[in-house]
Amino acid sequence: MTHLEDRLTSALSDYPVEPAPDLFERVVDGIAADRARRRAVTRWSAVAVVVVVLAVTAVLTLTPRVNGTLAMPWWILEVATNLALVAIALWLGPFIKRFGRAYAADVFHDNPLTGKSYIVLTDIVYYLIFAAYILFTLRVGPEPTWAPAQPITDVTAGQVKFELERIGGILLIIGILHGLNIVLMPVLGRLFSLNRRLPVP
Repeated sequence: MTHLEDRLTSALSDYPVEPAPDLFERVVDGIAADRARRRAVTRWSAVAVVVVVLAVTAVLTLTPRVNGTLAMPWWILEVATNLALVAIALWLGPFIKRFGRAYAADVFHDNPLTGKSYIVLTDIVYYLIFAAYILFTLRVGPEPTWAPAQPITDVTAGQVKFELERIGGILLIIGILHGLNIVLMPVLGRLFSLNRRLPVP
């Protein structure tokens, strides 16, 4: 061995490191948690597939047909889109919060209470944004731009495009705000840490 390797071996042998007594239990718990998480993902994926299949089946069987084509009233798609937006909000919020807690705890390690308050406040802002977006884009009557023929009573390609833009719009807004939050959170954590360390005059 080289001289450097000899010195490293000597230094490490002087301070032997014993494994933690609960190392095996923690590994077993981690494996069990990973299995439970995978089962939960599989279960929720199956539920999502069943819901989609039931929704498609209901649309195909309950929607009236005119000359062999589906003639769904426009308000059904409007209600379905609003329900989809609410479902996205209820699913996406806890999903982001689940992975954001560890990040916030690391950023606000000097101010744990501030980190918890920050998470709560961002949750409130998140749901306010979703609620405001749904109310702003809600339609209580068909838009004239959805189709050239008036009056509009059934779903048109223009309405489908409009509803898809609503869903894509909220995902884009939440994505941008979440990205800004990830970038700005370390800055805020640093500022709060400096404020705590500054001497009080």
